[in-house]
Amino acid sequence: MSLRLFLATLQFMTRIPLPERWTQGLAMDHYQRGIIGFPLIGLIVGLISGLVFTLLAPWCGVPLAALGYVLALALITGAFHLDGLADTCDGVFSARQREQMLAIMRDSRLGTNGGLALILIVVAKVLVVSELALRDMPMLTTLTVASVVGRTVIVLLMYRQHYAREDNGLGNIYIGNVTGRQTIVTLVGGAILTLLLGKGAALLALVMTMVVVLLLATYLRRRLGGQTGDTLGAAVEIGELVFLLALL
Repeated sequence: MSLRLFLATLQFMTRIPLPERWTQGLAMDHYQRGIIGFPLIGLIVGLISGLVFTLLAPWCGVPLAALGYVLALALITGAFHLDGLADTCDGVFSARQREQMLAIMRDSRLGTNGGLALILIVVAKVLVVSELALRDMPMLTTLTVASVVGRTVIVLLMYRQHYAREDNGLGNIYIGNVTGRQTIVTLVGGAILTLLLGKGAALLALVMTMVVVLLLATYLRRRLGGQTGDTLGAAVEIGELVFLLALL
């Protein structure tokens, strides 16, 4: 993967400012090859947000530092994945037909199910991060690995999956277009980073997270007929939370 492609993927997945000349001249249909860089993007995102927790904890206590960590994640990513989680829950839990679910997911307005999902994911992350800190876990490493895992397992909703919509969207860049080799490289790369940073316990938590995300992919495929960009975002959020819970 070229440096230009990695930087373009980083810009696509985050709100980290980069000079425009670093990412110019890359067609959108090339972004699919950037999937192998997702674990490294998770490393960058997790390191920044983990540093926020580490710096805040001595000054304002663990719970507020945990909230700062969650807010930092949202700011770094532009709440990209949180928005996907909310839209997915609004659609999937609407008790409507498939076409109506997809239409609801595209609606920019926030529904009850989406609002509840946002509250639950934020509260759950604050609580589990606080509990891990109270158990004297190495928090900078733990929070960094959580972002690595969340952006590694997302490939499971791309490989051999169908795009649920008839028209093109951002998710269509990756869904169904990721090759087996790219999937393996992404998973192995994420596993290596997880093992190096978090050792055996973190690697086991990664495996548990993969199982949950595979079940999520199966459920969403049955409900929606495939995946969308929103379900990819939901997978990142759920993957991070499941990984942190598994460490408990």
